[in-house]
Formats: sequence, C-alpha cells, structure tokens
Amino acid sequence: MSTKPSLILTRLDVQRLERLIDSLDESTPGVLALQDELDRAEQVVGHEEVPAGVVTMNSRVHCREEASGKDYHLTLVYPKDAGPEGNVSVLAPIGCALLGLSVGE
Repeated sequence: MSTKPSLILTRLDVQRLERLIDSLDESTPGVLALQDELDRAEQVVGHEEVPAGVVTMNSRVHCREEASGKDYHLTLVYPKDAGPEGNVSVLAPIGCALLGLSVGE
C-alpha cells in the first residue's frame, strides 16, 4: 500500500483554487481530484512561509520519468494558461499531483 506524500499549500493558492472549483461543474475533468488534494493538505501557510522547493501555482519544476529517464520541465498553471509547451493545468492529472509536493517527491 502506498502512502501519499504530505502537501504544503499557500493560503492564496487554496483561495484561488477553491474559487476555480466553485466556478466549474463537478463533472469537469480534474475538479474532484483537485478538491481531494486541497482537502488533504497538511499545512496551509502564507506565501512567505512556504519552504523552498515546494510546488505552488506558477512554479516551474523539473521532473524525471524514472522508467525511461526522460526529463520534463513543467510550469503549474491555471487552466486558462495551459497549452503552450510545458504549461500544465492544475486540473490535469500531473498538475494536480504536483501541487504542494516538495523536491524529491
């Protein structure tokens, strides 16, 4: 059984993401998964209190696929900003999974 890593989110990100969720239909892909991630956040802190290396909205991250060794550079964005190469929506499975993680997770 795998345990999900703990999440650290900023108050501002939580507020904005809750507004986003409220503006969308529950059947919109990714909405329920994002709500689950917000609900399981262990820490919600001010933006000045976020430890270095924690993924917040608009963070640029370097990911490596363990199986293939392929590297990716992604920026976590709101759905309206997704699309250009490397910009991944927080509603996409990978975007939702990245939110609140720390380096190495």
